[in-house]
Amino acid sequence: MSIDYISIGERIKEIRIAKGWTQAKLAEESGVEPSNISHIERAATKLSLPTMVNIANALNVTLDEIAYGSLIKSEHISINIINELIKDCSPEELKSIAEIIKTTKTVLRNK
Repeated sequence: MSIDYISIGERIKEIRIAKGWTQAKLAEESGVEPSNISHIERAATKLSLPTMVNIANALNVTLDEIAYGSLIKSEHISINIINELIKDCSPEELKSIAEIIKTTKTVLRNK
């Protein structure tokens, strides 16, 4: 499996936006040039491991959370994402989501 720089850029942008940060704020916090943040988020450049570590530390996330789309062993990240998405759901919403997951799983396994 190769490194999916598009997915990495999208994850960085998603996490940055969830924190309410601009690209300039992430650049300031990570010590990365603002133009590089833009290039990384658009996958117009490949980021180095030190840059990824600086960005992860600035965003207060792990490297596997950023590299999620490029990792074979990433079930724990998927579970964390699901937990984050459902943490504010009502009991009725949770029932609906459970049914959606069951149906989706059946469809995926019957392909």
